[in-house]
Amino acid sequence: MTRADLGKQPHEVAEMFDGVAERYDLTNTVLSFGQDRGWRRATRAALALRPGERVLDVGAGTGVSTEELGRSGAFAVGADLSIGMLSAGRRVRPDVPLLAGDALRLPFADATFDAVTISFALRNVVDVEGALREFGRVTRPGGRLVVCEFSHPVNVAFRTVYLQYLMRSLPAVARGVSSNPDAYVYLAESIRAWPDQHGLAALITGAGPWARVGWRNLTGGIVALHRATRG
Repeated sequence: MTRADLGKQPHEVAEMFDGVAERYDLTNTVLSFGQDRGWRRATRAALALRPGERVLDVGAGTGVSTEELGRSGAFAVGADLSIGMLSAGRRVRPDVPLLAGDALRLPFADATFDAVTISFALRNVVDVEGALREFGRVTRPGGRLVVCEFSHPVNVAFRTVYLQYLMRSLPAVARGVSSNPDAYVYLAESIRAWPDQHGLAALITGAGPWARVGWRNLTGGIVALHRATRG
């Protein structure tokens, strides 16, 4: 299995990420021109975590995002469907708690966390609204959700250039640094097919327990941070 299709069957997505695990963090940094570090810091800031709080990082992969969340002083736990990604993360981040977990069936009791976040993984879930409801289940009333995900650049000219890079250059660059460059064809296609900022806000609002939904664009809208509060 080299890449998933846009049907996003969980076992196909997990196998695809197993195949890119070893060089995943390096590939992301190269493809984003180093912007990924700033996006992780912005996600941590948007969560407004306090020491002693508990935060769940869904789709954590190798735990690089979970490690960033832990810098707030909160207790950060990562969960991911890909065993290959988790194994790679545990080797380089042995002190970061990383657990196997499906976004649609999280292995935690109701209202366990003060905050839940997911970065660049919600578009890989087969049932987005189901995942958002599941995030609400494990979040305490008044808790926070932050979704960091690729979105649609707001400037039309920039959007055209970005889409050309996404569909043509990104797979070519991935061939030079990734352990499974074919997977990045799927990733580019999934980004192009993903809802824009308004569309994702509507999905979060319609998923059930989330209120006060808003967003902030990063890097001209290449990425958007959507924030909501558990009702």
